[in-house]
Amino acid sequence: MQSETFDIESQAETDRFAKGLAGLLQPGDVVGLSGDLGAGKTTLCRTVVYSLGIDEQIPVTSPTFTIINEYRGSLPIYHMDLYRLGDSDELYELGLWEYYEGEGVCLVEWYDRFDDLWPPEALLLDIQLLAGERRRITARGTGRGEALVASMRAKWNPLS
Repeated sequence: MQSETFDIESQAETDRFAKGLAGLLQPGDVVGLSGDLGAGKTTLCRTVVYSLGIDEQIPVTSPTFTIINEYRGSLPIYHMDLYRLGDSDELYELGLWEYYEGEGVCLVEWYDRFDDLWPPEALLLDIQLLAGERRRITARGTGRGEALVASMRAKWNPLS
């Protein structure tokens, strides 16, 4: 499993990180995000969604109560939040696996609540809130997720 840590100093750097990630995503990619409340999972997802062609007038909010929000940009985007799910049976009842195997990009907040049922090719982003606007993002993955980590490492320049 490939792993890389990115130290983010500001909201502007978070936006650059998310835009860089968006530029790498392809149909079928699954990105899981974990971190404490307020770590920036939804903010990162919002920038990815807008970077994939969604009009910035459309609000991108956490789908905590709806479980999934769908957007149509340059490719379908499925923004999910697993925080309120009680057990893995609910994942199957909601048909979330069909999204994981589909032609869009899945952005899944709180993936770590069910990390034993995670797609093996996913990119996993663990976000740690530091002081102020600072974040530490640990990216890891295997297969396609590993390729995304390597591409992110090669492209990342917080000053660009």
